[in-house]
Amino acid sequence: MKVVFMGTPEIAATVLKAIATKHEVICVYTQPPRPAGKGLKLTPSAVQTTAEQIGIPVRCPTSLRQPEIQAEFAALNADVGIVCAYGLILPQPILDAPHLGCLNVHASLLPRWRGAAPIQRAIQAGDAESGITIMQMDAGLDTGDMLLKGVVPITPDMTAGDLHDQLALVGSDLMLKTLAEKPSPIPQPSEGATYAEKIKKEEALIHWTESAMQIERNIRAFNPFPIAYFMYNEERIRVFGAEVEEVKTNALPGTVLDDKLLIACGNGTCLRLTVLQRAGKKTMPAEELLKGWTLPKGICLAV
Repeated sequence: MKVVFMGTPEIAATVLKAIATKHEVICVYTQPPRPAGKGLKLTPSAVQTTAEQIGIPVRCPTSLRQPEIQAEFAALNADVGIVCAYGLILPQPILDAPHLGCLNVHASLLPRWRGAAPIQRAIQAGDAESGITIMQMDAGLDTGDMLLKGVVPITPDMTAGDLHDQLALVGSDLMLKTLAEKPSPIPQPSEGATYAEKIKKEEALIHWTESAMQIERNIRAFNPFPIAYFMYNEERIRVFGAEVEEVKTNALPGTVLDDKLLIACGNGTCLRLTVLQRAGKKTMPAEELLKGWTLPKGICLAV
């Protein structure tokens, strides 16, 4: 098939590679390069980098609402549009332009977690499973008819990065299967729908008044971005791993309970920090970090 691919991050780049092995990707649409890194150098998206490596033309409009942009898209005369974490709203003329419409690779088991951050929100909520839904796109927010689904269990130690990588592979396989088999669409129920709001950087600050279980989920959900953290002596300490301890405490949330990073949390629960990173240092296990740094027992971290 003649495919127009629309996506931006790594998960979309993985899907693009798979599609390009079986079909003719005639053009790629992705978000424009953004400032990144310490020097804030303009950096192309993962999808743009992948497309250029393969030799596929790339377009980076900031919006798809202009008539001339829509006319350029329609002139591609694509059989199908494939969308994966693109980041722009597709107006109706864009949805209607390909002969088979636009198909979306969505990283959740719809109608659970419609919206921008389904991977992180599923881990935060303690969901037992996530997955991929291939959906026929309509004008709503992830409300279109469903074509295929694939389930991925969420294990107790799984980070958002781990889940992302598994979903990328499942999504690639499911989209190829969808294009080959053209399954009948199933209307998506509205019952059970939830919204996965976009992750904000400020959410990464640990609030010790939350339960240890919730903080541990947040730590995994925010890894690899934006990375959970707390402040100590005006230094940002990033937390990459933690374990809930099956002990109870009457201490105020945020209190350091021993010399091995056991922290009191909400509802009398306790969390042991296991993998951390000090500002300007490498990420390391707690026991290695504590050889040259201490979080004194008895102090209370800001909540």
